[in-house]
Amino acid sequence: MPLPFLTADRVFEAADDVPLPYDDRDRWRRPYRPGPWRVAAAALALLLASFVLFAAVIIAATAELTSAVVVFGLALLVIAAALRLLRMGVWVSPHGLRHVGFLTTRTASWAQVSAVRTVQQPVRWLGLPRTVQGQALLLVRPGQSADGAPPLMTTHNADFLGRAEAFDRAADSVEAWAAEHQGH
Repeated sequence: MPLPFLTADRVFEAADDVPLPYDDRDRWRRPYRPGPWRVAAAALALLLASFVLFAAVIIAATAELTSAVVVFGLALLVIAAALRLLRMGVWVSPHGLRHVGFLTTRTASWAQVSAVRTVQQPVRWLGLPRTVQGQALLLVRPGQSADGAPPLMTTHNADFLGRAEAFDRAADSVEAWAAEHQGH
């Protein structure tokens, strides 16, 4: 008796991105998965935090308690930074579009969105000052041009570097959310 749910040789369907029937569509959701660069950076930060927490325990056992509290606070700061790094990206809901950065979050209701479109332009490589030619998803507000708008996501950010097909699917998904909810 074959048990396909226990084997690794089954074919995965393309319908993996379809929301499950019990998913609440009124909640904010990211229409794509975090990329490997983002997940790897967060994992390394959490690994560093585990070492810092271990150091805090050793300091608490051997030295002053205030020093241990400071090191423990540093570990909590690293953990918070890793979680914020994982939360970064574009989130959509029937209420609007949200761009979550490391330090800032910008939210626009669908009434404030004129268009969401993909353009070919120089983009920053992994958020660093170096620019390369790539694609960017831009949010255009009524009465503004798309030229000065910061990109929502690019082909060379931590989610899509080396994954052009994933960028295309994510951009299409965000554009579909915009087309579906702009009239409301």
